[in-house]
Amino acid sequence: MTTRLSQIVAVEKTRKTEAYGALTAAHHEVMKSPLLTGISRTYRPRDEEGEQLPAESTRVQLRAEDAISRALSGLAPFYDVTATKDWANTTARADIRIGDQIVISQAPVTYLLFLEKQLTSLHTFVEKLPVLDPAEQWSWDDQAGVWRTAAYETIRSKKVPRNHVKAPATDRHPAQVDVYFEDVPVGTWTTVKYSGALPATRRQALLDRIQLMRDAVKYAREEANSAEIQNQHPGATLLNYLFAA
Repeated sequence: MTTRLSQIVAVEKTRKTEAYGALTAAHHEVMKSPLLTGISRTYRPRDEEGEQLPAESTRVQLRAEDAISRALSGLAPFYDVTATKDWANTTARADIRIGDQIVISQAPVTYLLFLEKQLTSLHTFVEKLPVLDPAEQWSWDDQAGVWRTAAYETIRSKKVPRNHVKAPATDRHPAQVDVYFEDVPVGTWTTVKYSGALPATRRQALLDRIQLMRDAVKYAREEANSAEIQNQHPGATLLNYLFAA
């Protein structure tokens, strides 16, 4: 009998929950000693005139073998589903295509799942790469191996004290002078800015390419998951061996 890998993946979680539930329930059952215990007591007086007492009995409510059977009935389907998925992962494959180009040929499902996670990480990494300040005009400097702006000049000024005579000196009073500072150009700064950041267009192109690949990997995974696979049933064989009488 064949099925699709996507169907197996869809029910795997349910089978796992059912299996662990059955095993846990069986474990809790066998921990309740009174359920596993029974007794039968009858009373016989020493002579015929002695008091007659009714028999007493407690029935065994749980057999350990029954608990084992219930646990195994839940475990076997889970083992089978997992086996089918793992066997299928060795055969279910698909090409990663972008347009007419095959980037990776016949990639297995496990590798496609790996790539999806890696491409998500790469997208986050590229998304946070710094870009050049759009307020500046940048050009590539082959010699320095970085981006640079055109040189621009700024004036360097220095504050020079100046005297302002408010009142000239007389025979009786000294001159009244205010001191103030004047900005006087003393030189010129020539500035060139450099940057190792990326042009915004380069970063966007990388993000677009990564997203294109993410989509291609997703399509390939869906194609691989739709492949028909052979159901596997090793669960009962394994468990019967382990719990054989």
